[in-house]
Amino acid sequence: MHLRWILVCACLVLLAPQARAQKSVVGGYGPRIGFSSGPDQLVFGGQMIFGEIAPDITFDPSLEFGFGDDMTIIALNLDGHYHFAIEGSRWRPYAGAGIAISFVSFDNGPGNGDDSDTEVGGALILGAGVPTAAGNRFFSELKLGLGDVPDLKIMVGWNFRM
Repeated sequence: MHLRWILVCACLVLLAPQARAQKSVVGGYGPRIGFSSGPDQLVFGGQMIFGEIAPDITFDPSLEFGFGDDMTIIALNLDGHYHFAIEGSRWRPYAGAGIAISFVSFDNGPGNGDDSDTEVGGALILGAGVPTAAGNRFFSELKLGLGDVPDLKIMVGWNFRM
């Protein structure tokens, strides 16, 4: 009787990491593209995903370049995401928040010179990712800006496994 319980417990311990690994978010890197509103810009860049720094939590820094609305923005985003598991679905929705440091160059028109500024703000993030057959990850994301950052960003991207 005791031997049976020991075997059951041993099997659960051995299977638990494998079950957890199937649900985990894998680290990666890749491109991202989209648009922002307030200012209205085309935005592209790249990001990294640093696996799970805690259960279901990833650190996702990105570097983005925005063009349009008579300005150029280079933004360093330091985002954290909490990933939700949906039973029976490969999609992993996530919610998060982040801090952005933006280097803004304003085009004041011919003969008026250019101005630049450094701005800091935050974002609330909603998104979802899905693994591909090759083991990479496709994602889509909505960012709501807080402070001196674009009011809204809609981004899509592709992450390749590290």
